[in-house]
Amino acid sequence: MHQTSMTPSHSHRPRPVRSVLHKCLTLALSAALLLGLAPSQSGAQTIAQTNPPPPQQAYPNKPIKAIVPFAAGSATDQIGRAFAQKMSESLGQPIVVENKPGANGMLGADAAAKAAPDGYTLMIGTNSTNAALKSLMKKLPYDQDTAFAPVAFLGQVPLIVGVNNDVPVKTLPELIALAKAKPDQLNFASASASQRVSSEMLFSMAGVQLNYVPYKSGPAAMTDLIGGQVQLFTADFAVMLPQVRAGKVRGLAVTSTQRSKVIPELPTVNEALNLRDYELIAYFAIFAPAGTPNEIIQKLNRVANAAAADKELLEKFSSLGFETAPATPEALAQRSRVETAKWAKAIRDAKIEAE
Repeated sequence: MHQTSMTPSHSHRPRPVRSVLHKCLTLALSAALLLGLAPSQSGAQTIAQTNPPPPQQAYPNKPIKAIVPFAAGSATDQIGRAFAQKMSESLGQPIVVENKPGANGMLGADAAAKAAPDGYTLMIGTNSTNAALKSLMKKLPYDQDTAFAPVAFLGQVPLIVGVNNDVPVKTLPELIALAKAKPDQLNFASASASQRVSSEMLFSMAGVQLNYVPYKSGPAAMTDLIGGQVQLFTADFAVMLPQVRAGKVRGLAVTSTQRSKVIPELPTVNEALNLRDYELIAYFAIFAPAGTPNEIIQKLNRVANAAAADKELLEKFSSLGFETAPATPEALAQRSRVETAKWAKAIRDAKIEAE
């Protein structure tokens, strides 16, 4: 049996290192137990203090994707890209716009709704995607009311009712008279819910019917309006106004309740047809997937509101009748609820059947 005490004859032999270390560790552990420091609460705190976790990088630390659920060149695309550029300058990271058109914006909205709620996927939404689709489609692949977190309201624009130059009318009352004289012989184009509902709401109130021709994008619909494949198209100023000014199509009226300062010679639909309750405005807003952290939403809201006050951006779109209205995410949520009810009524009144 090994003797721990040394005999005089071995007094100069060095003790084995392993044995000495073992004794030291045993004594240290015993002392810790006696002092109530084990198993390791204080030890864990000491380790945490000497090895703190790496700090989280501030949002955003990589590029952000903004889905535009309509085609390049549309009003949503133009406005979305302008805001993305200004917001990128404030955030220090690029906001990359990705166009996902189709089904009145449903395809892009679906992609945004199902993205990770981490602040790196946003959607430039409209009254098509965040108010009307619920009433236009029999079934959506997401819940329109709960799939999105409101971020920031960007602004709104009226629409222009335009016709092909070969249509023998100069005013909206003349168009209605022609439609009554030739039932089901005139076609109208649409590439979004606002374009379709504004047209069918007008036809319903005027007591006429035109054939609906769906398009994937506003620019494509405009090409066919100019070419005469369709006779009427109601579209936002970004798509319609340049062609009206160039004389390629004929503008008949605006869909707002007041004449536009941009093209004051056009009457409102209410004025032209002696109506009272016709109004349809297209609006644009930023949404994120539901569950996106509130601190990220608040940061995006601040930079979006700052962009909405930018003189350069406002001057760029003022000629298109664009009006900004910076607000909180909560105000956008309330607007979305009101607009959803408003569009549901307009769609019912126009007798548009869900697809």
